[in-house]
Amino acid sequence: MIFDLANDEPVPAKEPVVLPESLRMGKDAPEHYIPDAGLVGAFRAMLLLRRPLLITGEPGTGKTQAAHYLNWKLGYGPKALRFDAKSTSTARDLFYTYNTIGRFHAAQTREGSQRNVDYIQYSALGAAILRALPRSEISQWLPMGFAHPGQPMQSVVLIDEVDKAPRDFPNDVLNEVENMLFRVPELDNKEFTAASQYQPIVVITSNSEKNLPAAFLRRCVYYHIPRPDKDRFARILRARLGIDTSSRLIQDGLEFLMYLRGSESELSKKPATAELLDFVLYLQANGAKPDQRFRDVQPAVAAALSTLIKDEGRDPSQVLAAWFSRA
Repeated sequence: MIFDLANDEPVPAKEPVVLPESLRMGKDAPEHYIPDAGLVGAFRAMLLLRRPLLITGEPGTGKTQAAHYLNWKLGYGPKALRFDAKSTSTARDLFYTYNTIGRFHAAQTREGSQRNVDYIQYSALGAAILRALPRSEISQWLPMGFAHPGQPMQSVVLIDEVDKAPRDFPNDVLNEVENMLFRVPELDNKEFTAASQYQPIVVITSNSEKNLPAAFLRRCVYYHIPRPDKDRFARILRARLGIDTSSRLIQDGLEFLMYLRGSESELSKKPATAELLDFVLYLQANGAKPDQRFRDVQPAVAAALSTLIKDEGRDPSQVLAAWFSRA
């Protein structure tokens, strides 16, 4: 361990602890993402047809990372422009939000910027449309600190977890996406329209927490990321962590993961890719060696269970014991 957090000696550290970088640092980089053949086909379809791509799948299967991968693969940078859908989201929120209170305060006190545009924050789709236009044409409408490359460029826009938004949101979104324009009443109803050759590419994700409108589905390219099997998880570990997945330790880890994801474990929250990566990284940090079996490093495995087992009321040590008893 890098430091002791137990309270056997109830005093704080003598000096503030400087934490190391996260073990996950760089592991989620888009170049480590492995799209399956079906997803690659869906990418090609949505790019040729210029339709939004709807990606579904269980949490943790890489839906969000797929959008970042596409943005990186097309040469637009490491991250897609992201909009996180919420229960209060409206279609306008995709384009911008306006700080009404901040603008009112500035007008009353005469402090801060007196430009309306400096109280606008462009959201993912709004920013992508602005980036599709030359900066020289829109500079007066850009708030301080807005990142624009100067020349027009294309962007991938990620609308994440659309099923969290109100019922009408998906259809409203597609109406806006098809037009690729928006108006800002706070800027004298200024209209921005993306240049046709630089129109944003839209990826939408859903955890399938509720059914999406049929009209919405008809207007999207669709792909469901299937449940990963053991071989798929091994490929992900090799790509993300650069480790030998044939080692005893990792084979035990994969077998344990598949047990947890199966019906025999009776877990309601099944661990997925993100949990597996955390679990393996934590095992390595606690000294587990590739040639060791889980039984050889039970204390390290027990300490890492909080990354995998997240069911309220379930004792992780009992789940591990049940798995050991199967052998």
